[in-house]
Amino acid sequence: MNISEVSQKMNISADTLRYYEKIGVIPEIERTNSGIRKYNEDDLNWINLAKCMRQSGLSIEALTEYLKLFQQGEKTQEKRLSILSEQRKILISKIQQMENTLQLLDKKIDYYEISLKPKEEELDVKSAKFN
Repeated sequence: MNISEVSQKMNISADTLRYYEKIGVIPEIERTNSGIRKYNEDDLNWINLAKCMRQSGLSIEALTEYLKLFQQGEKTQEKRLSILSEQRKILISKIQQMENTLQLLDKKIDYYEISLKPKEEELDVKSAKFN
């Protein structure tokens, strides 16, 4: 697959794909003799991982370190596990913060819905009198 096909399939811009490759978030992509990127299934898996991790707010630094370690082979499995575990802790913390924010928003929405309800009912009664 070429970059435009991957971009469309993975719903990620070609610029982002180039950037991810340049900074080492995904492995270097094989190229044709004319220099056109030629993506394979493994590349798509790396792109999916990077996209998922970035959408969750996880760091580019962690992704680049993970890729470097992966490319060094099995001897780095413990370090890779450590990176993923740490990123998981960070993600859980962010989820908790978002849940707290959601609870606060729900309380505020409830307050305004209750506060405005009598006014809406009052308006309905007044408009009924004029009909």
